[in-house]
Amino acid sequence: MTRIAFLSAGTPEAEAARIRLIHAYGNCDPAVADVIVALGGDGLMLQTLHRFMDTQKPIYGMNRGSVGFLMNEFREDDLERRIEEAQPSIIHPLLMAATDVRGEVAKARAINEVSVLRQSYQAAKIKISIDGKERLAELVADGLLVATPAGSTAYNLSVDGPILPLDAPLMALTPISAFRPRRWRGALLPDTAHVTLDILEPHKRPVSAVADHFELKEVVKVEIAMDHATDLIILHDPGHSLDERILR
Repeated sequence: MTRIAFLSAGTPEAEAARIRLIHAYGNCDPAVADVIVALGGDGLMLQTLHRFMDTQKPIYGMNRGSVGFLMNEFREDDLERRIEEAQPSIIHPLLMAATDVRGEVAKARAINEVSVLRQSYQAAKIKISIDGKERLAELVADGLLVATPAGSTAYNLSVDGPILPLDAPLMALTPISAFRPRRWRGALLPDTAHVTLDILEPHKRPVSAVADHFELKEVVKVEIAMDHATDLIILHDPGHSLDERILR
């Protein structure tokens, strides 16, 4: 039998589902489970992927939340068969190294995107370099983000960034409310690129760096690259893979 660890978002609906599923299928410690079943929405899926990021444990989500783009339809019957027949989607996170005005460096991984965002009423000024070469001397904007293919349908899409197929060897570099250059809409980068964002006038125009749910304020430099050494496995029912959802 498949050893399953059930996790819930903690909402009444999700917790009630977890209790019923444990009664039907049992429950084991996540450390020895074959698969993690996450009951909630996309927020819980991201938290679960972060929690088990270095374990290569497959995550099978069922929607007990709101959006549920990353989740499967919730059903209590035939769960073990559904898990056995599920199709895996392999995604890689971004690795962010951000330096603040005090010279302290913080590192974090992001499954959806790394974003830099203005902290005050004044627009941010950002210099963009790719693989050590300056590509844009000054972007004046509310911010900028680098998105993975999996994250291209999240914040990236809401600021008119491109949707990327899951297996595309690309990252989306997308401005947020760009003022200058006014017509610059961003760029598609190879997923081997190393992106460096230097914050201009960081004291006058403070900027924060965010990797999914991790935030560092008053940054002066943000370095971003795809972490190809880390595989994250999301399981979806046949015909409802993450590839298929992104294509739709």
